Amino acid sequence: MSKLFRYYGELCATHPWEVIVAVLTLTACFLTVEKQVIPVTQKEPPCVGGCLEEQFHAADMVLMTVIRCLAIMYSYHQFRNLQNLGSKYILGIAGLFVVFSSFVFTSTLLSFLHIDLVDLKDAMFFFLLLIDLSKAATLAQFALTASSTEDISKQIARGVSVLGPTLTLDTLVETLVIGVGTLSGVKRLEMLSYFASLSVIVNYVIFMTFYPACLSLLLELGRISNFYGEKQQFIRKKLLEENDKSNPAVQRVKLIMSFGLLVVHLHSRWGVNDEFQESINNLKESVDCSDDTSFYGFMMKQFVLGADHIVILILLLTLMIKFIFFEPKEQLKEQLEQDVLIELKKDIQSKRSHIRTTSINAESQTEGLRLEFLDFEDGTSDKDTDVSRSLQSCLEIYRTDSGASQLSDKEIMMLVDTKHIPAYNLEKAVQNPERGVKIRRKMIENQIKQSVFHTMPYKDYDYSKVMGTCCENVVGYVPIPLGVAGPLLLDDQFYYIPMATTEGCLVASTNRGCRALEKTGVKSTIVADGMTRGPVVRFPCITKASEVVIWIKKSENFAKVKEQFDSTSRFAKLSKISPHIAGRYLFIRFMAETGDAMGMNMISKGAEKALLYLQTIFNEMEILSLSGNVCTDKKAAAINWIEGRGKSVVCEALVPANIVQSVLKTTTHALIDLNISKNMVGSAMAGSIGGFNAHAANIVTAVYIATGQDAAQNVASSNCITIMEPSGDKGEDLLISCTMPSLEIGTVGGGTILPAQSSCLELLGVKGPHMANPGDNAKQLARIVCGAVLAGELSLMAALASGQLVKSHLRFNRSYSEKEATSSKLTDRSMSCQT
Repeated sequence: MSKLFRYYGELCATHPWEVIVAVLTLTACFLTVEKQVIPVTQKEPPCVGGCLEEQFHAADMVLMTVIRCLAIMYSYHQFRNLQNLGSKYILGIAGLFVVFSSFVFTSTLLSFLHIDLVDLKDAMFFFLLLIDLSKAATLAQFALTASSTEDISKQIARGVSVLGPTLTLDTLVETLVIGVGTLSGVKRLEMLSYFASLSVIVNYVIFMTFYPACLSLLLELGRISNFYGEKQQFIRKKLLEENDKSNPAVQRVKLIMSFGLLVVHLHSRWGVNDEFQESINNLKESVDCSDDTSFYGFMMKQFVLGADHIVILILLLTLMIKFIFFEPKEQLKEQLEQDVLIELKKDIQSKRSHIRTTSINAESQTEGLRLEFLDFEDGTSDKDTDVSRSLQSCLEIYRTDSGASQLSDKEIMMLVDTKHIPAYNLEKAVQNPERGVKIRRKMIENQIKQSVFHTMPYKDYDYSKVMGTCCENVVGYVPIPLGVAGPLLLDDQFYYIPMATTEGCLVASTNRGCRALEKTGVKSTIVADGMTRGPVVRFPCITKASEVVIWIKKSENFAKVKEQFDSTSRFAKLSKISPHIAGRYLFIRFMAETGDAMGMNMISKGAEKALLYLQTIFNEMEILSLSGNVCTDKKAAAINWIEGRGKSVVCEALVPANIVQSVLKTTTHALIDLNISKNMVGSAMAGSIGGFNAHAANIVTAVYIATGQDAAQNVASSNCITIMEPSGDKGEDLLISCTMPSLEIGTVGGGTILPAQSSCLELLGVKGPHMANPGDNAKQLARIVCGAVLAGELSLMAALASGQLVKSHLRFNRSYSEKEATSSKLTDRSMSCQT
């Protein structure tokens, strides 16, 4: 039976126009058929004006008012239940459509039977009690789980196959049960029972014909698909599970009841066709009692309000206002999310327990379970749980306009394995960056045969800013703790320094340095600005290479090269060319200002244009590489330390003796002595290049990660010499300076466009390009970094001089047992007071 109803539902959904036209045609035929005169046996005198008032007694009016209120409350209850299935507006409209269409077609059938419509306002409330909106909403929900417009008819057919058998049996039982009321002998009850029986039958016919067709047409015309998003598979699974929960015993009881009731009806009506016809005529008589048959009289009779009508109207309006304006709109979303989480937790736990109990030697079985578990590792299932289509079918779908977005995850992985989709291009292929990342995670876990990404987040991230700019083959993102040190008083302005790091005490130490400088502050200056790129070219002999060196050093020739270089960008301005010869190899180091960008791409473009110009003059010049390592980028090199690269910054601060003693817990003499022995002599003994400092790289790297800089450029950017000298009349004050000649930094481009990093730049007031003076934001950021390095140097050197370093790291940067914590309680308390 389920298969038959599935085929029938597919027929209605795939031929909506034909079904709608057929039903409307039959309805029109019923309305326009010529009414035949049916003989009526007059058992009662004709009604005269006011017979309605005589017929409806006070008790009858109270009873009908109660029934109407119950009908409205029951209808309201059904619409409220729609929120547990989906949108109360979309599914609510579906429910209203069923009510309206069923009432219209029932009224049409009554008209065909020559029954007047004057008193249907009472029967309407009984009709509302009979309508089950949940079935219409469930079928609409099946349709809304379609992943594409082409899948709508398939899902409607599936819904009809699920609901059809149960609805058919329920309709049969309801019709027979309500039909018992026609045997009561009570005229008014018989009238309503006839109406109710016809309503149930008509509602069933409408639900099985007109409604699926209109639903299919509506969703296809509106191009509604993937309505539930990532919860779609859960909703579909839940709908099918509801069908599986049906109790076979209940179905058998319904069948037995239906057979028994059918026997009762056949026995009661056998040979009493005349009485049945008379009941129909009495039904007509009972309602056709108006003495005013005009249209005006009919309309006025419907709108005359009595006390009972006022009660009904107030109740109806109150419930409508409450349902539309005051029902919580997020209730469904929260409920679905909770249901999804509960279901996923159950599935994951069951799969994990199953995997644990599976024999390790059963390799094929374990592999199947592992693949099934990986579908749930990130809290979402595959896009489609059906069997994967063939490779040829997937390729045909992939080559359409919709592309791979209409394929399941397993089908996309199949296309990647067969080299039809490049693995690095998944985000573009599926037209959904987050889904592309999820599929790539699954593919990697399938390759390494274990789940490794379950603790790595990937959702709710703006990958549109990453793709093609910051990273490739993305599998998620790594959260790094972000701390703030400060405020740092720099050039008479306070700054809070964002620092992204996993090293304990670093932010706290820098913060203490800022506190020591909060009264006197830090002064800074930019002494040079120029990013470099050093291509390598080759000549047939050293003579030709020497000619180029001499040619470049002439000012008129430099101007020609500068013109070519500057033409590639409105920000790049060539300021210097330094040729370095090694045999027949020539390394040409271009230096240029690059505005607010760090400038590597900008200066590379300009250097390439300049080289091509030089090649037109020196035809024998062979361009080997745009980078010849004389730049020098991301490598320790003396040339950056001596000639500078990026921003060259110097910061200075005067720390009074009382601050050195109260905040830093040491003396000026001890700091100066330590700085000479550690940062000068010690670094010289190590042969350090630009490493005459305590830990400048710590602060540089933390600020670079927080503000979206290229973290690998901390190699050259951390070049720093820290100088400490006595100051003041007695030499008890401390004069400290940090010189950083190669801060490679920018406020536009690269990782600065990412949301979190952009926020950190905004915190410092240097986000994006400087509109009035291009380059000022990048220079200000360089000043801030150098000032933060000075604060960090001051604090760490003070900790070393006072012996606090090891204690603080043991307390804040290591985990230890309760026993160790108890034994070191007094030591920690003492150190805390010192800090």
